[in-house]
Amino acid sequence: MKAKANNNIVLIGFMGVGKGTVARELSKQSKLFAIDCDDLIESKENRKIGKIFDEDGEKYFRDLEKHTAKWLEKNVKNTIISTGGGFYKVKNLQKIGTIIYLQSSFDAIFERILHHPNAKQKLAKRPLLKDLKKAQTIFSERIKSYKECADIVINVENKTPSDIAKEILKHF
Repeated sequence: MKAKANNNIVLIGFMGVGKGTVARELSKQSKLFAIDCDDLIESKENRKIGKIFDEDGEKYFRDLEKHTAKWLEKNVKNTIISTGGGFYKVKNLQKIGTIIYLQSSFDAIFERILHHPNAKQKLAKRPLLKDLKKAQTIFSERIKSYKECADIVINVENKTPSDIAKEILKHF
């Protein structure tokens, strides 16, 4: 596949699938910089995602994602971008870069988080995972949309970040 004009690689997928981890590994293997949308939002707001949700709600957070997406489109090139789980909804997603959906089952994602050395922090960082039943519903609702907006779909279950990065780079 030929990369889009700005040469960005945009990782989408459900929260906890490993977008940030894969972005860092891709950065190592490709020598491109990697940035994380949630980190950009936290830096702009000078507060954590959980606090943004608690204080201002999900709609405010989604507006911050839209603002971030516009900034990425205009200012970022030759970069790996990891996104939040709901970032795929921004209208200009395709203009930001080549969209790669990191696909996994809900159970595998949840197991990945639970077995992470910083599991408690990983769960706290994801406000929508507080209610597991609701999280599963959101996951089910998003699967089709993730696939529809992706240029490339990579199944990440039972693969190392290194193997996933190599598989992604084969497409370019």
